Amino acid sequence: MKHTIRKILILEDEKLNAERIQRLMRKIRPQIEIVNVLPSVKKTVDWLADNDNPDLIIMDIQLADGLSFEIFNLTDVKCPVIFTTAYDEYAVKAFKYNSVDYLLKPIEKDELEAAILKFENTVQQPYQQYALIEGLLNHIQPKVYRARFLLPYRDGYRKIQVEDIAFFYAHMNVSFANLMNGERVVVPQTLETLEQELDPRFFFRANRQYIIHVNSIEKVYNFFNGKLKLHIKDSTDEVIVSRTKAPLFKSWLDY
Repeated sequence: MKHTIRKILILEDEKLNAERIQRLMRKIRPQIEIVNVLPSVKKTVDWLADNDNPDLIIMDIQLADGLSFEIFNLTDVKCPVIFTTAYDEYAVKAFKYNSVDYLLKPIEKDELEAAILKFENTVQQPYQQYALIEGLLNHIQPKVYRARFLLPYRDGYRKIQVEDIAFFYAHMNVSFANLMNGERVVVPQTLETLEQELDPRFFFRANRQYIIHVNSIEKVYNFFNGKLKLHIKDSTDEVIVSRTKAPLFKSWLDY
């Protein structure tokens, strides 16, 4: 099904570039309304809070107050996006890899028209592009994962590095970190929060009660009904990986 593009929002902090995009749009789609031209992340977030999303946003990466990627962290963008960029080759490869549309500056009429045509004829749903943009952000802005914990200890605090933690365990709404030396300490985060904060290269959510560090796994056994049983170094805890998670776990451990 074709999408009808009636309204476009332009995010561009350089006056000449903004005027160029508007001029080109008037030539290729004079019936499309340019609802606004905004120069900054802040003004864009404020505008989106007070107005309906347009049918398409043409979004420069470098705005007056920072990278436009920050907009996605501050508000829900519920329409397709075409990025404009003068970024280096590495960043452009990231765009291509994630299939997110982009235009290199200076923007040419034929390229802009082709991008508009693509969205007019696409059957891609908005949520599909959100996933692509999330992948792009992971390339451009790699997520920073938790490296340590500062926990109360006696009359002060102690620092614990994440690589010293064998696994996290939840019981009766309390979360514990089991250290590689066998010590168990209370941590204030829930397992749901920890799952978001910990690097998935090293930690795996085995089930509702356990998040396991890869270096703590000594042996893996087949268990009944397609499940897996993990033997954790220097621990009597038996960790069961469900049948649905077992293939993911094996792929994670094998990489």
